[in-house]
Amino acid sequence: MNDDVTSKAKTIALIAADSDEAVDARARLSALYETVEPESADIIVALGGDGLMLQCLHRFMNTGKPIYGMNRGSVGFLMNEYAEEGLTERLRKAHDTPIRPLRLKATTMDGDMHEALAINEVSMLREIHQAAKLRISIDGKVRLEELICDGLLVATPAGSTAYNLSAQGPIIPIEARLLALTPISPFRPRRWRGALLPSRAHITIDVLEARKRPVSAVADHYEIRDVVKIEIEEDADSSALMLFDPGHNLDERILAEQFGY
Repeated sequence: MNDDVTSKAKTIALIAADSDEAVDARARLSALYETVEPESADIIVALGGDGLMLQCLHRFMNTGKPIYGMNRGSVGFLMNEYAEEGLTERLRKAHDTPIRPLRLKATTMDGDMHEALAINEVSMLREIHQAAKLRISIDGKVRLEELICDGLLVATPAGSTAYNLSAQGPIIPIEARLLALTPISPFRPRRWRGALLPSRAHITIDVLEARKRPVSAVADHYEIRDVVKIEIEEDADSSALMLFDPGHNLDERILAEQFGY
């Protein structure tokens, strides 16, 4: 943990998912440690799974409040192991990992503009039985004139082991200044499996035949229906902080994932 975060690590707040396991954990920890409301806390302790961690990262984006997750959910890739003893000491020794989100700008068929942030990925998905047809431009230059597919996603290093990995995308080390551009069930061109892009890239995706082949865009958990164009780039002005136990940080988890353990 860096010195700035350590100096602020005085009060904690507990946020739990809706599951019985998470709610019970919050009750047990509340009995052991002095806690405050999230708005007054220096550190947020999230009890649940990766979904709750993403919610907390979005909620406390740009506040400087680090999020320390303990797994009371089903996946928990972004979480530390759950233990009731020694929480204060664990928080003191934890390492912080800054996360920069993607900013999505989407235009819909009716001309509306939408913006959203994504910590894991921005994905585009076909809405009906018809495959999507997409045109991909990077920094204003068309790189793929037509991609016929079920969808497409742009993943951050933090999100590269989530949906991106399930779609056969590459795992990216957390410190790498890269984004994964990964197709979902591509039909044409058959041999195109995606690309690695510099994090500074400006990505534009146009939906071809949008009325016949409607497509939605999703930034983490926020969905926009019937899009005709999206633009994606890293939001250099926004950041969130995650805390991990020593030897169990996100770099180590991503490396371990590549070796299958």
